[in-house]
Amino acid sequence: MHGLIGKMTAVEGGRDDLIAILIAGMQDMPGCLSYVVARDPGDDVTIWVTEVWQDEASHKASLSLPAVQAAIQKGRPLIAGMENIATTQPVGGHGLPVEEN
Repeated sequence: MHGLIGKMTAVEGGRDDLIAILIAGMQDMPGCLSYVVARDPGDDVTIWVTEVWQDEASHKASLSLPAVQAAIQKGRPLIAGMENIATTQPVGGHGLPVEEN
């Protein structure tokens, strides 16, 4: 499995609209096992996105899907910054398959 933890900074006052766009754009993503969008309770502009994919190729392929491209276009004006915090290798969890050794 392939995991990502990202931090997104919205423009002032745009966080909730950006969250709605991110959630709407995450439908029908082949290979996506988990996609969680969360508010940062410590400030009004930060969004955390935690993703788990079957593999890295599934994630890369998702970036060219029409729904994802539309979400990127619609959300771009609301994004002040993006940061990849970590790339992970999930081994299992609630709702995820258990990694086979």
